[in-house]
Amino acid sequence: MIKYTLQRLVALVLTLFVILTIAFLVIRLMPGSIYENRELPPKLLATLEDKYHLNEPIIVQYKIFIQNIMRGDWGTSIALRVNVPVWEVLYSRIPITLQLNLIALIIALPLGILAGILAALFQNGKVDHLLSFMVVIFISVPSFIFATLLQYVFAFRLGWLPIIYNASNLGGSKYASIILPVIALMLAPMARVTRYLRGELIETLSSDFMLLARTKGLSRFQATVRHAMRNSFVPLANIIIPMFTDILTGSLVVENIFAVAGVGGLLINSLNASDHPLTIAILIFYSAISLLTILVVDLSYGLIDPRVRMGGAKSEQ
Repeated sequence: MIKYTLQRLVALVLTLFVILTIAFLVIRLMPGSIYENRELPPKLLATLEDKYHLNEPIIVQYKIFIQNIMRGDWGTSIALRVNVPVWEVLYSRIPITLQLNLIALIIALPLGILAGILAALFQNGKVDHLLSFMVVIFISVPSFIFATLLQYVFAFRLGWLPIIYNASNLGGSKYASIILPVIALMLAPMARVTRYLRGELIETLSSDFMLLARTKGLSRFQATVRHAMRNSFVPLANIIIPMFTDILTGSLVVENIFAVAGVGGLLINSLNASDHPLTIAILIFYSAISLLTILVVDLSYGLIDPRVRMGGAKSEQ
C-alpha cells in the first residue's frame, strides 16, 4: 500500500508539472505582451519587459519561470494587486470559496443518499418518478441558471434573502447571504448521488444476500441501510470524492453572480486583466485540488471495501 501511494504521489507531481508547463505556454503565447494594455509610457514598458525577460524567447522565459518556482517565487500580481505575491492574493480568497463549497457538499451528500434510497425502495412508483424528474432537471441545467433564478425569485422579487454575498455583514445576515449560492451549488451533486445510488441499490436489492437479510427479520429499509449501502458505496466513491472539485469549478460563475469574493471570481478577473502570474497560480491551485481528489479516490477503495485490501496484499506477495 505504501509503495502504491508513493507511485501515485510521483504521478501526481509529474502531472502537475505537465499542467504547469501547458498553462505557462498557452498563457504566454497569447497575442500581445503582459504589459501591453497597461497604458504605460514606452520607456517604462520596455524596462518592465526587460526586467521580467518578456523580450526573451519563450523557452528562455519558461526556463527562468521554472527556476523561480524551484526557489519558491511564483511571481507577483501585475494588475489586480500590484507587486503582491500571487499566493498571498490567492490565500485571501481561498477560505470563502472552501466554506461555500464544503457547506454545499455536506448538505448535498446526505440529501442525495436519502433520495437515492427512497428512489430504489419505491422503484417505478410516484416517489421514484418525481425524484427521477428532479434529477434530470438538476443535472441538465447548469448551476449558474439556478443561481440566477434563485437570485431573481427569492432575493429580488420576494426579498427573503440578500441578493449578493456581503462579508461585512454580522451575525445571521452574513450566513443568510450564502444560502442562495449554496443551494445553487448543491443541486447538481445531490442529483448525481441520487442517480448513481438508485442504480446501484436497485441491482443490489435483488441479490441473494439481501433476501437472506430479509429472512432474518430485517425490514427492507434496514437491510438496505445495513447491507446494500456498503456494496453500493464502492462505485459511488468514484463520484462523491471528486464531487468537491466539480463544485469548486462550478462556483466560478456562481461566485460572480452573487459577488462572492472567492477564487472563482479572482480567476475570471485575472484573465480579463491579463494578470498572467496570478492566472497560472490559480490554475495550479484548481489542478492540485483535482489531482488530490483523484488520489483520495484511489486510496479510499481499500477503506470502503476490504476485498480491495486483500486483493492488493495478494498481488504484492
